[in-house]
Amino acid sequence: MSPVELIPLPGMPEVRPGDDLAGLIASAAAMADIILADGDVIAIAQKIVSKAEGRYVRLSDVEPSAEAVEIANRDGRDARLVEAVLRESNEIVAASERALIVEHRSGAVCAHGGVDRSNLEGDEDTVLLLPEDSDDSAKKIRGNLRQKTGAFPAVIIVDTQGRAFRSGVVGVCIGCAGLEPLVDLRGTRDRARRLLEITQVAQADEIAAAASIVMGQGAEGRPVAVIRGYEYHPGNNPASRLYRKKEDDLFRP
Repeated sequence: MSPVELIPLPGMPEVRPGDDLAGLIASAAAMADIILADGDVIAIAQKIVSKAEGRYVRLSDVEPSAEAVEIANRDGRDARLVEAVLRESNEIVAASERALIVEHRSGAVCAHGGVDRSNLEGDEDTVLLLPEDSDDSAKKIRGNLRQKTGAFPAVIIVDTQGRAFRSGVVGVCIGCAGLEPLVDLRGTRDRARRLLEITQVAQADEIAAAASIVMGQGAEGRPVAVIRGYEYHPGNNPASRLYRKKEDDLFRP
């Protein structure tokens, strides 16, 4: 296997609603003398995808439901923020003063349904939602990159999430295009020729976590990274393949 490069893309501007992300990425790559290639993976922070898609909500425009008010009063939260989370969710998994964990509309289980205030300009009244359809966003960006650069790299959209039983956050994939999110090795054999019966590799999450090393998690201002030299499994399945079904989850109520 050849060495894998993690290349942060410099020169990305502050993203505004309606911006062409593929165009911004292509321009930044050209300015940095980075020639995008078919075998590359472009990792893009969820935050700039949501910004480009205008996924902003002003809490002053949100009317909390009775459920949101009950949760907010019990757990010491802003009822408007709770309502924004509930609108993005299929169901509440756990709610307390420590955390509000929900199943997002996409099927992903995460804190606050991805509703976030970090790295937003303006006042505390504004929050940002996850993209409407992260897989579709990745697919569109990939197609537009091909038009603008001639290259057809895979694209993943990266968010940071916590994990059950482990502290800290890590980069995960919430949308992808051009690569298989989950690589099923069941039925193959290991080096000792033993049959693998349960091994499935979260390929897209592994790439997202690697990209996060150079993208950063806070104020770094590096929302795009190029992963080069990784021999990924191509595919067109959605990132939702990474989400464990409720009936298969041993830990959810």
